[in-house]
Amino acid sequence: MALSRYGNKRDANESHIFKALESIGCSVFRLDVPCDLLCGYRGRTYLLEVKNPDQPKAARKKTKAQDKFFAEWNGQIDIVETAEQAIRIVSE
Repeated sequence: MALSRYGNKRDANESHIFKALESIGCSVFRLDVPCDLLCGYRGRTYLLEVKNPDQPKAARKKTKAQDKFFAEWNGQIDIVETAEQAIRIVSE
């Protein structure tokens, strides 16, 4: 897999979500593929795709690669727009 010459663009709300997850004790790592965040909390692993609610709906669509991954993945993966959503997912 080739590395991009330029960093991938991150959603503006991702940093806030990242910090909120860390504040409750999550281990959080930024990913580029297949989603944005890999989180560990209380012995469980979570995949989170961050979408920015301030963007137009068309800009919040998953990529074709993400559509394929979501369809084929047999584990947990969620789309989040807010820190509250992310915390609720890992806390339930």
